Amino acid sequence: MIIRLLTLLIISTCLPFSARAENFSITTLNVEGLPQKILMFNVNPEGPGSAGSVRISKYLTKKNYDMVFMQEDFNYHDELTSVLEDTYTFDTWSGSIGLEGYSIDFRYLQNLRFPCDGLGACWRSNITMQPGSGERTAWNDGFGKFSHDNDMMVTKGFRRYEATLTDGTGIVVYNMHMDAENELDTAEGKATPDRQARQAQWEQLRDYIMEHFDERPVIVLGDVNSFYLRDRVKEIFIDAIEATGKATVKDVWVELKNSGVYPTYEEGNTTLDHEVTTGETLDKILYINPTVGKQIKAVSFSCDKEGYMVNGAPLGDHFPIAATFEVTDSKSGIINVNGNGSENTNGTVWYNLQGQRVDKPTKGMFIVFDGKKARKITIE
Repeated sequence: MIIRLLTLLIISTCLPFSARAENFSITTLNVEGLPQKILMFNVNPEGPGSAGSVRISKYLTKKNYDMVFMQEDFNYHDELTSVLEDTYTFDTWSGSIGLEGYSIDFRYLQNLRFPCDGLGACWRSNITMQPGSGERTAWNDGFGKFSHDNDMMVTKGFRRYEATLTDGTGIVVYNMHMDAENELDTAEGKATPDRQARQAQWEQLRDYIMEHFDERPVIVLGDVNSFYLRDRVKEIFIDAIEATGKATVKDVWVELKNSGVYPTYEEGNTTLDHEVTTGETLDKILYINPTVGKQIKAVSFSCDKEGYMVNGAPLGDHFPIAATFEVTDSKSGIINVNGNGSENTNGTVWYNLQGQRVDKPTKGMFIVFDGKKARKITIE
């Protein structure tokens, strides 16, 4: 019976699929759109400003990504979109940082919080965004109003997009900006409140994703301000989602550039040069595949340093990262098998329809996942 079942599995995975795979490209970048000055106060004098934001717009036009996701799109939105607007569709801009248009009580500056999130996205005509895409959700936790990189001065959070590709495949994309920590706090071991805030944000994001999870692949990206060495992303996000049995999670950089190996978390890590020593960046592109349904596979990853540099420094806050994905047709088929089921064999994993792992299936309908494809199997 085991041989017969495995034979049917092999046959099912060899069935012909669509001849042409759907590919799409995606990038994420922090455009550092903070104002250079508010009144007489220098806020971000080293930032790209108006002219630099136009250069970023020209850069993105040249790169021609299918989808672009940005963070810190605050005060130079018009310049940032100036060259892109003829070929891309933009979501709703949340506004700028400044005194104009805001009623500020200077007696209680500790309560000041601008409602903008700085998150933005644009997409080419081959991508269809569903109504309601770009819905905003604020973080429940954060840290730092006039210190620790001032995260609480704006309404940071994430946005959720429902996109449809040209072949009809639906995907969900989450764009976000997480709590930051500055180098001095890191070096002096004072970044614990920032790391606690990020952990809460990863947990909030995880719970939200799984609450809305269906049979569509999910991409999670943005300026997450997280390194695996100093943040428990692997444990609280990746491992926790995979433990449900409903999905698998991969980091594109880890998969394609780091031999599939995640840097090991170190409690209280104060290293400042993670990117130099490991190649990991503060920005991430992760993707979540359902165990049943169409799936996506990362086929390329890049961190564009040469093309995004001016005077030896990045145009924006840091260098953009990008990935290309391929859609793989993993629609479930039902295979009827008479007799008893089989134990997990040759790395095959079984789940019930509630997403719980099953060690020794007997009778009923199950999801079988071999690490690449998922199938529904009925054992009678």
